[in-house]
Amino acid sequence: MKITVITGSPHKNGTSALLVEKFIDGAKEAGHNVFRFDAAFEDVKPCVGCDHCKTEGSSCIYNDSMNKLNDQLISADMVVFATPLYYLGMTAQIKTVIDRFYATEPKLMGNKKALLMATAYAPNDGIMKLLTEHYKTIINYLKWEDAGAVLATGCRVLSDIEQTDYPNQAYEMGKNA
Repeated sequence: MKITVITGSPHKNGTSALLVEKFIDGAKEAGHNVFRFDAAFEDVKPCVGCDHCKTEGSSCIYNDSMNKLNDQLISADMVVFATPLYYLGMTAQIKTVIDRFYATEPKLMGNKKALLMATAYAPNDGIMKLLTEHYKTIINYLKWEDAGAVLATGCRVLSDIEQTDYPNQAYEMGKNA
């Protein structure tokens, strides 16, 4: 299986980064091909809604890091979204990438699985409600199958999440993808 992992955290060694590393370890152990795209450390410009990609029948007007992600997204069997919770939603970095799906939308529709991994400082499970609803809306629109989620609450810093079962859950999801 070909898996594309998109991360949204600006922290290279943060809580969601640990989940991603464990997921990738499990996926590679199972023989899957994994491409990781760390949105916060790439040059991704926001969609400006110019419709050049639709009206001109060509690619986006921007020549940025989406060029290396697009082929990986289109050919992926699974897309994993990994983000810390920022103000009840995904980070701006990962949202910017998702907004740019617009340029390749027809090629992305259908025949993919999706998975959400998210971390939050707050200890209550309800804190993830808006994020999971947004995620489900996106994948339903794209006609992708929901493959599950790891929603790590009560994990403000790396040492918090290391003391939980969440990294193991991410590993098992990768192994069983």
